[in-house]
Amino acid sequence: MDVSAGLAGAAELARDLLWPARCAGCDGPGNLLCDRCRLRLPWIDQRFCCPVCGAPGGWLVCTECDGSWETEASVSAFSLEGPASRMVKVYKDGHERRLAPVLAAACACALDEASAWDRGRVDPGSLDALCFVPSTAEAFRRRGFDPMADVAACLSAMEGVPLADALFRGHAADQRSLGRGERAANVAGTFSCAQDVSGCRLLLVDDVVTTGASVREAARSLLAAGAAGVWTVSVARTW
Repeated sequence: MDVSAGLAGAAELARDLLWPARCAGCDGPGNLLCDRCRLRLPWIDQRFCCPVCGAPGGWLVCTECDGSWETEASVSAFSLEGPASRMVKVYKDGHERRLAPVLAAACACALDEASAWDRGRVDPGSLDALCFVPSTAEAFRRRGFDPMADVAACLSAMEGVPLADALFRGHAADQRSLGRGERAANVAGTFSCAQDVSGCRLLLVDDVVTTGASVREAARSLLAAGAAGVWTVSVARTW
């Protein structure tokens, strides 16, 4: 018998008994995401997204980017609204870590849909590794965990792509209260590469893409370290 697996199973059962699941979309009891909220999720139609920044509706003329992003392509699962917005908040700030595989599954679905459209979108089968945008040290201390590390680990297992803890993030202010120009200045030079990524095709995972400042700066760091290309996937996108 695998003792460690048995202990992990027992701990999970105890957790579910002590902290029964509630819907991340409406706070109703029973499931992490109830059927009603699941049907209300604002999925992004990948056919009409900007292939560069992933903005919904930007496939012909994108108002959110000028095509100069460092990433090869960007994919997002949801618009940041309704149940999706609450789900991200409950996961990150409500410490409902059982949502990690749910969010990873949403990313996997978006990647699968995007790969069906021949506009240079990401093909998970062509990737060498998957990495993530890490939390700042301040955010890690506040939450006690790195949200995207958990989601990336789940997505890595789903896609069969190795996980690389490739990025280190220095100090930066909370982006949520900053404007577009301030966000870019805030994250400039804050990422460094912690692993050898020379020649690698990488998928970078993030929670929410707003202006793209964080994923672009992270991609610059990976490319400067020799990565052959960086694609991104995020749980949600604003525009």
